[in-house]
Amino acid sequence: MPPQPRTEIRLALPSKGRLATETLDLLARAGLRVHKPNPRQLKASIPAMPDLTVLFQRAGDIVVGVRSGSVDFGVTGLDMVAERGGENGDILVLHDALGYGHCSLDVIVPEAETDVRCMSDLAAWRARLGRPLRAATKFPNQSRQFFARHGLADVRLISAEGSLEIAPTIGYADLIVDLVSTGTTLRDNRLRALEDGRILTSQACLIANRRALQSRPAVLETARQLLEFIVAHLRAAENASVFANVRGASPEEIARKMLPKPVIGGLQGPTISPLVTRQEGDWYAVHIVVPKSKLAQAIAELRAIGGSGVVVAPVTYIFEEEPPEVRRMLAALTDEVTK
Repeated sequence: MPPQPRTEIRLALPSKGRLATETLDLLARAGLRVHKPNPRQLKASIPAMPDLTVLFQRAGDIVVGVRSGSVDFGVTGLDMVAERGGENGDILVLHDALGYGHCSLDVIVPEAETDVRCMSDLAAWRARLGRPLRAATKFPNQSRQFFARHGLADVRLISAEGSLEIAPTIGYADLIVDLVSTGTTLRDNRLRALEDGRILTSQACLIANRRALQSRPAVLETARQLLEFIVAHLRAAENASVFANVRGASPEEIARKMLPKPVIGGLQGPTISPLVTRQEGDWYAVHIVVPKSKLAQAIAELRAIGGSGVVVAPVTYIFEEEPPEVRRMLAALTDEVTK
């Protein structure tokens, strides 16, 4: 008998490193805490989503798993998706900016090559050497395409594992193509990125298998739920909830004071409720949600209209209309069906 179709819904997460830690932190903050009693086990669960099984894999293997359909969802770096995702569209990026794992893929040369500052200088370097350049990298697909676009299709790519920074020093490569986050490692090893040698920028992303989304309604519903909670949390993380007591004759009078203000007047509208107090006069409780970047200005504007007792609290979620990420996912699936 042929094997039964898989019904288990699977989410692959990074198994180690900073990307793994920050992924678990994000999910926990978004209300999707991963339950993993044994730190060495490679399978876990999310109590808030009991139908979802969590698997732990290497970042590159996550892309391969999602592409092949052995797992339905994955969290990994955009750099890995670009390198291993393939060109047949089996992987659909559901969210490309989870806010951590920031890095870039760059063409990097030794500092001693003072005449090599940009990609156009590589041709002259090649001529001086009298042979094709050698580049050590873990990203052969992205490197090959990038060099070809700059007229350097003959660059010899050398696959390497571990730290690439030593390659030019010991002589098995002239330059490297590698991920850069802070740049400290490059400086410590007397290397520098070319001015126009950035191949791509990357951060953590959420991906899914396109065919699973199209053929399995439960997987599509899981995608909706993951996006709803992650997007609502990421939106909330940029904002703060502000409460203040304001004296006024009516909610309408307080609203009229707020509307001309640049920050507290630029919102959809405050929530204004009667306040029970022993103080004389009519008092109202005002609640607004403001960007954290404008928090100090918002507090000043509230004080300017007589606000007092200002309280600032974190916001866990902001659920608005259907997230644009969900609409883009559905549009991508519809486009594929109609082709």
